[in-house]
Amino acid sequence: MIISIMKDNRNKILAQNIKAERHRKNFSQAELAEKIDVSESSISLIERGIQTPSIFLVYDIARVLSIDINELLRDL
Repeated sequence: MIISIMKDNRNKILAQNIKAERHRKNFSQAELAEKIDVSESSISLIERGIQTPSIFLVYDIARVLSIDINELLRDL
């Protein structure tokens, strides 16, 4: 139970970090999704903390947003 709560909290923080950085770079969910070859609904699920992205997808998001992956993983 505690592990599940911790995972949920990490997902929410990662989701907030991705969404905030996407906004800073003026990308829509559709634009980001297209650049990393996933559906817009996947980006929506990730940004709401419902879907946990693979580390490879997090890397791709960081690359497209031109930031260090550690920026997306901060505060986890």
